[in-house]
Order: sequence, then structure tokens, then C-alpha cells
Amino acid sequence: MRHVAAYLLAALGNSQPNAANIKAILGSVGVEADDKQLDVLIEKMSGKNIDQLISTGAAMMSSMPAGGGGGPVAGAAAGGAPSAAAEPAKAEKKEEKKEEPEEESDDDMGFGLFD
Repeated sequence: MRHVAAYLLAALGNSQPNAANIKAILGSVGVEADDKQLDVLIEKMSGKNIDQLISTGAAMMSSMPAGGGGGPVAGAAAGGAPSAAAEPAKAEKKEEKKEEPEEESDDDMGFGLFD
């Protein structure tokens, strides 16, 4: 993935990125490029329009489901209003969540864009 990201960055300023451009980008953030993966990427991307690939990929991703999609909860919501017995339980859960405010952390959990 880091090679693809570096390729796209190189494509922003260059009509056809090459291995030297990608290695320079990765090297600037302290990452060593894998020559095999880099060669495969350049071979697959050669002669292709980046903008067209991005729009095609976005269209493919928009057709993919992005979540639950039809479990028991979705079925109950589609079937009508929840029963009266379920409503007090939901109210209790909401109250519990309000008691404990979440703390935000600046820690990136050890992950970086080019790790």
C-alpha cells in the first residue's frame, strides 16, 4: 500500500512516475522500497490514466456494502416500531453511556502512513 501511495504522490507532480521518484518519496519518510513490489506496481500502472483508475475504483467501492446490512436489528427496524418492553432497556443503556465521557488520545497506536 505504501508503494501505491507513493506512486500517486509522484503522479501528482509527474506525468509518469518511475522507480526513482517512488524511492525518493518513500526514502523521505524513512521507508525502504521493496524492489519486487515496486517493479510489479510500475508494470501494472504503465500506460494507464490515474484519474480514470481512481474513478473506476470509486464506482466499484460505492457498490460494495459498508456495514451490517440486514441482521436482526435491521429486520426489527424495518418491521415497525420496537415493542414497549424494549424501550426502557434502550433508555438505560443511553444513560450508562452518558456517565463515562470518552477520553481522546493523541497516540497513533504505533501506526503510520508509511509503516
